Amino acid sequence: MPSYVDETSPERPAAHRPQESRPSARPSQHPPQPQWNVPAGEGRLEVETQPETPTVPAAAAEGAERSPQAPKGYVVLAIGLPGSGKTTWFGRRGVSPLSSDMLRGILFDDVEEQRYQGLVFSTLRSMLRARLIAHMPWNYVDATNLSVHERRQWIKMAKSFGYEVHAVFFDVPLQVCLERNRQRDRSVSEEVMRKMAEKLKPPVFEEGFAKITVVRVKGSS
Repeated sequence: MPSYVDETSPERPAAHRPQESRPSARPSQHPPQPQWNVPAGEGRLEVETQPETPTVPAAAAEGAERSPQAPKGYVVLAIGLPGSGKTTWFGRRGVSPLSSDMLRGILFDDVEEQRYQGLVFSTLRSMLRARLIAHMPWNYVDATNLSVHERRQWIKMAKSFGYEVHAVFFDVPLQVCLERNRQRDRSVSEEVMRKMAEKLKPPVFEEGFAKITVVRVKGSS
């Protein structure tokens, strides 16, 4: 399965995480982007920069890491606003994630259908559960996953099956997401984007993540 580790940004032990990880200040006329320091707690932290170069899966290295206490597999949650680069990130790694948009297209022939959100996400969770029952080693979920509450059910399910949960947090400025969104054929209104930005809570290890990968655009720090 494809690896999402960036070989130009090696893993750092928890005791040696960098301390300068605040996003740059946002213009005062716009709602501030959530400020995020390196989360405390046990876990692995990596930082990537867009546009990143997809890495070659290191199957031998992954096999060498396994032990009798190794997890049965991995569930990877994308976390970020529309336009933050989630779909591109998966595409560059050759990954076909479980996606809320994909499921709307299957169920309603319309990826923009928003009337049945509960049905969409309950079905998406059932699809992940089926993969875990089938012992699929790598499982990716492409959704905004903005709040701790939205992420909790994914994490709880994965852990109940003995899977390790990773987060890929797209720490991309709101203005960048808005600009990318305007260039899309299918865009989200700016008002909705700003409300989503206010709701966005960066992931922390205390939620149950064993690894957090932070993806930023060039020039942000």
